[in-house]
Amino acid sequence: MTTTPQTGFDPAPCADHDAAGHASANSDIWPAEGSSRIPFRVYTDEQLHRRELEQCFYRQHWNYVGLEAEVPNPGDFKRTVIGERSVIVTRDASGEINVVENVCAHRGMKFCREKRGNRTDFHCPYHQWNYDLKGNLQGVPFRRGVKQDGKVNGGMPKDFRPEDHGLTKLKVATRGGVIFASFDHDVELLEDFLGPDICAYFDRLFDGRKLKILGYNKQRIPGNWKLMQENIKDPYHPGLLHTWFVTFGLWRADNKSRLVMDAHGRHAAMVSTRGQGGGGEVTSGVSSFKESMALNDMRFLDIVQEDWWKGPTAVLMTLFPSVILQQQVNSVSTRHIQPRGHNAFDFVWTHFGFEDDTEEMTQRRLRQANLFGPAGFVSADDGEAIECSQEGFAQKPWHRVLAELGGTGVENTEHMVTETLIRGMYAYWRRVMGV
Repeated sequence: MTTTPQTGFDPAPCADHDAAGHASANSDIWPAEGSSRIPFRVYTDEQLHRRELEQCFYRQHWNYVGLEAEVPNPGDFKRTVIGERSVIVTRDASGEINVVENVCAHRGMKFCREKRGNRTDFHCPYHQWNYDLKGNLQGVPFRRGVKQDGKVNGGMPKDFRPEDHGLTKLKVATRGGVIFASFDHDVELLEDFLGPDICAYFDRLFDGRKLKILGYNKQRIPGNWKLMQENIKDPYHPGLLHTWFVTFGLWRADNKSRLVMDAHGRHAAMVSTRGQGGGGEVTSGVSSFKESMALNDMRFLDIVQEDWWKGPTAVLMTLFPSVILQQQVNSVSTRHIQPRGHNAFDFVWTHFGFEDDTEEMTQRRLRQANLFGPAGFVSADDGEAIECSQEGFAQKPWHRVLAELGGTGVENTEHMVTETLIRGMYAYWRRVMGV
């Protein structure tokens, strides 16, 4: 279900500016043609980052803000972010989902400090302005002044209208129990934003079953936020970097796989079916492959085929710019990207299952979740690789990334030996940013 009207989508480029605020040639930012040679400046330039927030997070894009299961009851709320702006997800008394900006309309205070909870309204502690769960202003202390010595002193102007001074309300759309929001009320329909191919994989995971929250992880990674989008659009590294994947066959270059993008190249799905593991051509000379590695607890590989999988044992979706939707065997989660400047981001994992899961399946999902998160058997490698990459970019800011595995074009493939999804994202990024 979505509440968004149908609109067109036409990313509007904007000019780059130098330190003095003067427009400069966009070709200075990315002089080469195509999207396979990515300037290090894309990751290290603070001015570009400020533009990215506006163009990619605050305009013309839907952003993930949570799951409906996180606010199941009237009065429930959750504080989160879009880009670098604090927002609050609420479920009001009628059961409707709302998203409002966490900035008081009076003096701009970020008034909500709790991470989550249940309440009938919000008030700003500074001057006690009061808002309902839809963001409407309900009360202003001393609005009509204070009576003293027979006369009324102070108060708001007579033409003050509370309905004109509520919290900033975002556009909201939900699909399959997932909540998206946008500061841009002219954003296109969510289904059009995702596109039919990505929608099909989205609906495979979020197929109408009620979700059940299992837990959270959170980490701060000292790297540019786009590097995590890249990481999950990159099928090249898992069978080389991750000992767990290459040794136990969960994700390797010789697994049956396909890579799918939306029409813009901004979103993607990496789809894979687990192989048997063991040595072979794709492990020859790969230092991360440990043929003698064994598990003390084999339950980590207690993988049960679920009906909704429809074949693949792993599907990782990157929805630009804000979220990764993960199914890795029986572990399912969302991964929310929250930028903090050009060289760091918070990464929030929400592990979930389904209300009709057996207790045995819930425990299986929790065990397999140890592959992921800040200290995961797999994901800890990614955080360190991103940190080291950011250090390299800062050291050599005039250089560029070479993303030319599988060529320089942008196309869907039936194999993993390509960086096509990264090229697709940056082709889109260049259009949106006017670079």
